[in-house]
Amino acid sequence: MSTYGVKESVQSQFNQAAANYSTSPIHASGPDLAEMVKAAQLVGNEKVLDAGSGTGHTALTFAPFVAQVVAYDLAQSMLDQGSKLAGERAINNIEFRRGDVEQLPFADGSFDIVTTRLSAHHWPNPLNALREFYRVLRPSGRLFIDDIVSWDDYILDTHFQAIELLRDPSHVRDHTVKEWLQLMDQAGFQSNVVHQWEVQIDFASWIQRINTPVQHAAMIRTLLAEAPHEVKTFLKVQPDSSFTMQAALLSGLPRR
Repeated sequence: MSTYGVKESVQSQFNQAAANYSTSPIHASGPDLAEMVKAAQLVGNEKVLDAGSGTGHTALTFAPFVAQVVAYDLAQSMLDQGSKLAGERAINNIEFRRGDVEQLPFADGSFDIVTTRLSAHHWPNPLNALREFYRVLRPSGRLFIDDIVSWDDYILDTHFQAIELLRDPSHVRDHTVKEWLQLMDQAGFQSNVVHQWEVQIDFASWIQRINTPVQHAAMIRTLLAEAPHEVKTFLKVQPDSSFTMQAALLSGLPRR
């Protein structure tokens, strides 16, 4: 699939599922949001870019503590849901803008902080996005990447990526922590891991949220049921096909 095709798939998938993501507990809450705000060491005058903002949960979390947030996403329906949530909470310092994280329309050094949460596994060219983040950050700025991560073990990684792709055809790759650190280094960041945690996946709500076709859901159940013992062990596969993912929050400082 071409890069254009992947991005078309992202828009199609998330425009139709936007309302589900505005209320998804995994996206709307979680210990990682508080960890990200804590790690940012905010003083109140920051301008933040939330890249791949989805329905705006990260932007909404940062907004009360900073001067301005730009919530930026490829899917207009996701942005519309975010704008609705901001209105309901009387938050008025978020600007919702549609666009591609790999081609940012912002001037060099426009932001103090760039965040991205549960989005980067949909990017066909993450290094391009990271280089754009480097460009739009001020010299003293900070980048925070919060995403599901895969395992260095090839067997685990292969099964995990297959499950993710069957569930959502716009999925590109859950990178490992090691891969993220290497990509961030290539883009010019001095990076480190801030926080790691497990994400419990309820199978029924997981496939419902993105409207996974019935036949694909059946294939995922089969793949989990017939997976090697080590895969079932690491994913903590349950009788109802619920399982556990792992996630990480990484921080990057631009090397100037």
